[in-house]
Amino acid sequence: MIQPIVGFIVYGVHKDGLKDPMGAPFIDGSVVSRSRDALRSHGLRLKEHPVVIASKAEARAALDLMKKDDEVDCIVLFAGTWVWAAHLVAAVRDFQLSGKAVVLWTHPGSQGWRPVGGLVLHGSLQEVGIPHRFVYGAADDPVEIGRIVSYCQAANLRRHLNMSTIGTFGGRGMGQTCGVADPSQWMRMFGVDIDSRDTTELIRRANAISPTELDALTPRLVKLFGAAPEKSLVNERSIRLYLALKSIVEKEGFDFYTIQSLPGLGDDYSATCFAQSMMLEDGWGTSTLGDFNTALSVYLLSRLSAEPVYYGDLQHIDKKTREIKIIGDGAVPPSLAGTLGPAGFATHGIPTEGQAGGLSVRLVCKVGEGALARLGRVEGAFRMTVVPCTIFEPPAGELDSRLAECGIPFWPHGFVTVHGDMDVLIQNWTNEYACLGYGADLVPALVDFCEITGVKAVQP
Repeated sequence: MIQPIVGFIVYGVHKDGLKDPMGAPFIDGSVVSRSRDALRSHGLRLKEHPVVIASKAEARAALDLMKKDDEVDCIVLFAGTWVWAAHLVAAVRDFQLSGKAVVLWTHPGSQGWRPVGGLVLHGSLQEVGIPHRFVYGAADDPVEIGRIVSYCQAANLRRHLNMSTIGTFGGRGMGQTCGVADPSQWMRMFGVDIDSRDTTELIRRANAISPTELDALTPRLVKLFGAAPEKSLVNERSIRLYLALKSIVEKEGFDFYTIQSLPGLGDDYSATCFAQSMMLEDGWGTSTLGDFNTALSVYLLSRLSAEPVYYGDLQHIDKKTREIKIIGDGAVPPSLAGTLGPAGFATHGIPTEGQAGGLSVRLVCKVGEGALARLGRVEGAFRMTVVPCTIFEPPAGELDSRLAECGIPFWPHGFVTVHGDMDVLIQNWTNEYACLGYGADLVPALVDFCEITGVKAVQP
């Protein structure tokens, strides 16, 4: 899970202990202290600026420090009292042009004139056209604090995407029209470079994996699955492919990646199901079939969630019950197994989609709260459909029949109930894949990420 680093700056003209006509300091130190503590208690790490800024020189010095600090994702400008907005606007503009985000926070209360300082700066930034989030709420208001936290999380996502690299192994898989990428658009919108590799490099590296490397993985497999897979050429190739994939991704410095899988590797060497399962377990953002949009969706969810992310086919949708079955073709993080049984080994199982065969993972996803999300494009414009959901397990007595419904019971299943309008969801979903992240608070950060990157957010 990410912990955004936030520059906390108090501003106001009447500072340094200056008192109002009633004898109280204009800037209430207890309000500032409670506000800082509230942000920390919600997972933000603060870098506090020691000077209350009012003049142009103070504003320039404070924001220049925050702009140059590579750890800072966002600043929170806290209204201590009123301010001359013209003394701050240019410095805020310069900071925001660096790609970092800006939050203006005004704590309610008549004494101190904080609303005046907050509104004048908010209006000035609107006048100039400087993107920011304006929050008017108390430190003990979880809704308003949540609006600050989600925006800072979104800022962290954008900062980490900037100057990152997505690797792509092979080309487009299985005729995926709705997962292709325009490299120029990705660089313009997200600052992401696309770097391609042929899958032959993966096969060469896989064949070069030593027996020692294979043996070193066995204890982890036993921990995740309860046992190591049976020894066979097909199973060994699946394990080799995982180790090769991880090795190359790390060597090349890819931040996330997508892989063609089929045609190609699935016929020539091994299905990628097991390798993808283990890379998801390791926390990598990834996708199969050269689907760039799913890879970015998984990357974002992986950074936000404490659990690994599962992506699979939106295999069945029941509009009346709002139930969706997510069934991946053997790729799922094994640690997502629930109470109905541990993760187990299976086979890819469809020879027409990979003659080489390969290991896959079988399980039923554990219960929890989460979100379904996927980035896509409509006529070249990015949009993200995101909706909260509850992951559930069918009754044990019904499990076999529920798994058999799709005709491939040995592939991983996730059963979710969607909290939203199913018609809106279906009409705005841009691919067959569902990306499932665990966590009750994922949706606000994803929606805010869309806001600050220019992606249209759709919330059914």
